[in-house]
Amino acid sequence: MTSMDESWTLRNGLKIHHRSVLAAMTNKQSHDDGCLSDNEINFLKRRAKGGFGIITTAASHVQQSGQGWTGEMGVWSDHHIPGLTRLADGIREYGSKSFAQLFHGGMRCPSSLTGQQAVSASENFISNSEGSSREMTIEEVNETIRSFANAAKRCEDAGFDGVELHGAHGYLIAQFLGAKTNRRSDEFGGDVLQRMTFLNKIIDAVRECVSPKFSILVRLSPVSDDNGIRLEDTLIVCESLLSKSIDALHISCWDVFETHTSGNTLTKEISQFIDNRIPIISTGSVWTGEDAHFLLQEGADGVGVARVALPFPDWPHSSASLNYSPAKPPFSPGMLMDAELSSIFVDYMRRWKGFVTDGK
Repeated sequence: MTSMDESWTLRNGLKIHHRSVLAAMTNKQSHDDGCLSDNEINFLKRRAKGGFGIITTAASHVQQSGQGWTGEMGVWSDHHIPGLTRLADGIREYGSKSFAQLFHGGMRCPSSLTGQQAVSASENFISNSEGSSREMTIEEVNETIRSFANAAKRCEDAGFDGVELHGAHGYLIAQFLGAKTNRRSDEFGGDVLQRMTFLNKIIDAVRECVSPKFSILVRLSPVSDDNGIRLEDTLIVCESLLSKSIDALHISCWDVFETHTSGNTLTKEISQFIDNRIPIISTGSVWTGEDAHFLLQEGADGVGVARVALPFPDWPHSSASLNYSPAKPPFSPGMLMDAELSSIFVDYMRRWKGFVTDGK
């Protein structure tokens, strides 16, 4: 029986000392120029000290125009490298592996933030206030691919162990993968294999400019009604990705306990399909040691958590026990700040219903 405190290995041989993965979390702690703040670095270092096998940064935009919210971490310029280096060094100090999550918000980049009309795979309605996105030109698509590669190279130069390409949650890569949001008639549109051309080219461009030891993860939403992604499409994408130079898949389930129409969880559906051909991380609503054990039994190699790691930065140390059941929210602002969360992050969490005692 696999235990949370066992080590595991990515496809390129990178050894992870624990099954726990700190999933990327929006925290709004970066500076306006995209540079990491001391608060954000301390927050992530504290989770590395807590024993997480992998520490993933918040989503970080690869182009200035790809920013999705205020306080977002940037990887679009060399001026970000000093902060990235401090973070990578700090995570390494505790034996965890560092991954930067690279993304572009696409149609989810507010014009009030970027000063530009949002772009996407196709023209897509956003909202009454934002209007619609503009379809990216071929030149813009290719420039964005190069931006992902340049961002990955900055992360390697800063000492990161790898990057996670954010193809989940309805951002630009997912917009290209989805049948509803990608209606292009050129090489980047068509059936599901053609719609993943954008992702494939990003992977190839990243791999070309980083070393073989530098890991590439891909995060996917297995199902997305908004983008038009079905599980059947995701399985085709996963099969195709096996031939690419990536080192693990990260499945973002929102709730790992929900079942598909087959009666199986999404983790089990995908892990059975993958059949140990590549490591799988799965994330969504894991809280207790029993939850983590369940996910390993469903076929995940790494167990991703987010919210439970906020009040409990030492979660990995206890997660191997089936009896480990940390307290549920709401949490006091003081408890959260004692766990190395800044007042900015705590204020952001007040928007989460029932998470902070003086929040929604």
